[in-house]
Amino acid sequence: MANTVAELIFIPAPGVGHIMSTVEIAKVLVNRDQRFSITVLIIKPPSSSSGSAIDNYIQSLTKNPMSRISYIELPQNESPLVTDSKTSFNFFGEFIKSHCKFVRNVMADMITQPGFGRLAGFVVDMFCTSMIDVANEFNVPTYVFFTSNAAFLGFKFYIQLLCDDQNQDVVELSNSDTEVSVPSFAKPVPTKVFWELVLTREGMDFVLSTVRNLRKVKAIMVNTFLELETHAMKSLSDDISIPPVYPVGPILNLEGGAGKPFKDDIIRWLDSQPPSSVVFLCFGSMGSFDEVQVKEIARALERSGCRFLWSLRRPPLDEASKIPGDYEDPGMVLPEGFLERTEGMGKVIGWAPQVAVLDHHAVGGFVSHCGWNSLLESLWFGVPVATLPMYAEQQMNAFEMVVELGLSVKIKLDYRKDLYNPKAVTVIVTADEIESGIREVMEDNKVRAKVKEISGKSRAAVVKDGSSYASVGCIIQEFINNIS
Repeated sequence: MANTVAELIFIPAPGVGHIMSTVEIAKVLVNRDQRFSITVLIIKPPSSSSGSAIDNYIQSLTKNPMSRISYIELPQNESPLVTDSKTSFNFFGEFIKSHCKFVRNVMADMITQPGFGRLAGFVVDMFCTSMIDVANEFNVPTYVFFTSNAAFLGFKFYIQLLCDDQNQDVVELSNSDTEVSVPSFAKPVPTKVFWELVLTREGMDFVLSTVRNLRKVKAIMVNTFLELETHAMKSLSDDISIPPVYPVGPILNLEGGAGKPFKDDIIRWLDSQPPSSVVFLCFGSMGSFDEVQVKEIARALERSGCRFLWSLRRPPLDEASKIPGDYEDPGMVLPEGFLERTEGMGKVIGWAPQVAVLDHHAVGGFVSHCGWNSLLESLWFGVPVATLPMYAEQQMNAFEMVVELGLSVKIKLDYRKDLYNPKAVTVIVTADEIESGIREVMEDNKVRAKVKEISGKSRAAVVKDGSSYASVGCIIQEFINNIS
């Protein structure tokens, strides 16, 4: 038994953030136990631009291979891309499901290879639960690696309960202006911050299918830690209808971005700034604004008088891509004379090495889209956030961080951008609102102290005797039991 290799199959969703998090939890497992061998099956996204970002990341992994982790890119599905917003969610679900046949073929080939150990389980992304059927064919259990937080996981289960067990019209509820008591949140959650997928019938169909599958898995690993989400974790553990949930985070890629070249000039500029004096603005791999909103952000920065580093991305050039790029000349969308007036006090850049920036002693605040990975990074480095959520579950993340936990300050909690319909009207966040949030995140010492405290707890959670270290030990034992 001691020499038996436990083979795990990881299947992340086709997004750089999901794949990066999956690779990092795979690294944790193989570093903790020499008996594991992990194969990550990569689903290429239907969008060519996001595919190139994944290609760059995979290339960066293959240049620095890690023992006992291998990668297989599944064949590109030939299904045509559906861009109609009314069908995009269901299309994504069908797109993932259509890869079951490729996974089945890869697995059938792998288990016949000499040296292949004993299959211990599938670990799939929260959006890839259709792969449960394939795992069942190979007589192994499925686990989920949940790349968001425990409170949001509880929200998903609660929404499914309202719909299936209590026969509530969740879409109607979500579009009303009210508050809902969700068990995984200690405070009532305003419907205006609900996950965008529960706002439409089409989105709800996708949500219900994925959450029903979530209930079928053997256990769920969540990228969080007990000290951060104590209430949410208790509510999940108290609900016997939910599979066991293990907080294993923070799972972070602290070595940099997805195969991007490191930008030394950014760090050199930060080196010249006083400690904790710079506010960093960065909105994730999908984050961009139209010219009107860019000008409001610029006015807010200029009026605040704060030193700033701003990752300003150009909106996608076509609707199929959805991936922002960098401006050749950012001055074309900024207020006239802005760059000249703020020279020395601020720096406008394109893509940013976010981890390296947050780790820099000059950075004292972070204006963020509230993607969960970004929030975990900010907590790890002890940098308080001013919230400007944009899409997916980011509004709920912002609510949790500001209202539930008091670890961030608010610019907006309910700002939304429609990624599936770029021409949809988006409410403008005013310079006054942004300036107020920037001043607060740079000056609120109470929030700063809380963030510094949780930073220490986040680092303690993942080392020996820490809460997440213990959770990883429990999940390792589950995997090993599967081959005993």
